[in-house]
Order: sequence, then C-alpha cells, then structure tokens
Amino acid sequence: MAARSPSIRSRLKTRQIILLVHLDEKRSVLRAAEAAGMTQPGASKLLAELEEALGVSLFERHARGVAPTSYGEILVRHARAVLSELARAQEEVEALKSGLAGKASIGTVVTPGTGLVPAAVATLKQRHPRILVSIELDHSDALLERLLAGDLDMAVARIRDAQSSGNLDFEPLGDEPQSVIARAQHPLARRRGLGIEDLARQAWILPPAGSALRDKLDAMFLERGLDPPKNVVEASSLPIVISLLSTTDMVVSLPKESVRPYCDAGVLTVLPVALAVRMDSFGIITRRGHGLSPGAAAMLTVLRETAARMYSVKPLPATPPRTRTAAS
Repeated sequence: MAARSPSIRSRLKTRQIILLVHLDEKRSVLRAAEAAGMTQPGASKLLAELEEALGVSLFERHARGVAPTSYGEILVRHARAVLSELARAQEEVEALKSGLAGKASIGTVVTPGTGLVPAAVATLKQRHPRILVSIELDHSDALLERLLAGDLDMAVARIRDAQSSGNLDFEPLGDEPQSVIARAQHPLARRRGLGIEDLARQAWILPPAGSALRDKLDAMFLERGLDPPKNVVEASSLPIVISLLSTTDMVVSLPKESVRPYCDAGVLTVLPVALAVRMDSFGIITRRGHGLSPGAAAMLTVLRETAARMYSVKPLPATPPRTRTAAS
C-alpha cells in the first residue's frame, strides 16, 4: 500500500474528493454525480480510478444505491476535512483582502464559555483587534465532531469517545461541579431536607439525550430506584435555559459559575440539595498534527495563558504552535 502513495498524490483530483463526500451523503452514484455537476459515467470513472489507485473498494454497490466500506469511511472523513480546509483557506484570504488579520474559530462547553473563553477573546482582541473570532457554545460531542471536520480550530470541551481521541490533543483544565438551579422564588428554594426524590417530580430542562450530563443525571435517578424526570424540555442554549428558569418552576443542572451573575442579582438560586453528579475534566482540544492559521495560533496562545491564570494550570512551554503557511 505504501508504494502506491506517490500515485495517489499525483492522480487524486479535487473532483474525486467532492464526489466522495456527495456519494456518502446521497448514497447514489446518479444523485452524487448530479450534486457534483458531472455525468453518472464520469462519476463512476472517477471513483473507479481512485479505487484502482488505492487498491481497495471504497463503496459497496447494492440494489438501493451505494454505501461506504470501512476504507471508504476513512477516505470520506479525510475528504470532508480537505474541503473544509479549502473553504477555510478561502475565508482567510477574503479576511485578509478586507483588512482583517486572519480568523480563529473556537467551540466551548458552558462553564468555560462563560468565563475562560470570553476572557481569552477579550485579551486577543486587545493584542490583535483585526482577528475575526467565531465562538460556538454546544455540548462536547457536537463540538468534537465539528473540530474533527475542520469547522473549528480548537475546542474547550471533553473527550468521551476513545476512538476519536487518537486524532486529538487534550490539555486538561478543570471540572464542572453541578448544582440544581431554579428561579429565586421556586417553591423548593427554602425546602428543608430536599432530596433527589423531590427533584424527580420536577419539570426539568435537560441536555439532549445521549450527552454526557444527560446520561449521568439519568443514572443518578435510576441508582436511587427512581424514574428519570418525565416532564422535560431539551435545551442547550444558555439564554433559552435562563429565560425558562426565570419564568417557570423548571429546574436545571448547571455549574453555579455559569449563572453566577443571575444568582448574585437575585434572579436565580441554587437549590439546597447535593447533586451526586460530577462531569469529567474539560480541556483545550486541538487536532493532532494539524497546523493552525496565524489567527488561530494567536487565539490558542492567549487561551492557554488565560487558562493558566484562571485554573492554576502549569503554562505550556512558550514554543509557538505549528502554523499553516502558504507552503504548508
């Protein structure tokens, strides 16, 4: 297989990369060809040439269309990353043309999203006011998916999937102790002897099913012989969660730090119950072996500096991260 690598580099066409992604999405050679702006025979020929160069079958043909083989899944994943990199390169060029000094995109979970990341971005903008910064707030699984796809430069999140960890570098920062948050005048706010069984009967705002926190909360109720809450709203957006808490008797599991200003203002409160839920450590996550643009590298440097101050972590060596250049 290694002997074929030079042939792949010299014969791989951008149209083949585009076709691979469309084949994975459409699961039909005809529909993929139409989406890629080529004929079906042309698409079949491009796919056949690529499979011949690699020496493996990338897609299985069946009556209802095509499906990627295990080899195909690998190539599709990298094809998506290549197209994402090309799109981001175009964005950087356009940013420079418009007078900006590059771009950095960062994803974050709730707690660092209300403290670490805003503080780091504020410092970055003081040093490099023309860098365009994009911030996304979501749960870890969604952020890592976007990071691996090349849509984010870095994330402050957790790694739950051991399979993807081999492609990522993780710098641990801290954890998120969870509290039960409700409006300040919630009926349970002054209840003495409040227990987990009281919480099971409440209306809850929960993260999506399958997320780390949702799984831990469900397990907490089940371990006590209780059914998980039935009256549920699923929401990840902090502004929506705060609005719901302020106007209803719903409760939510959040780190107190993420809503401290609302607690200090007397809008929200921490219910007097010990929640036996603790999340895994979050940290700064980047793609292993991936060069960053100058703007993203500056963002990463400031993020590490800010994390060292806020979380008392040992600062990394001052060696700058590898950056993308015109030749890389």
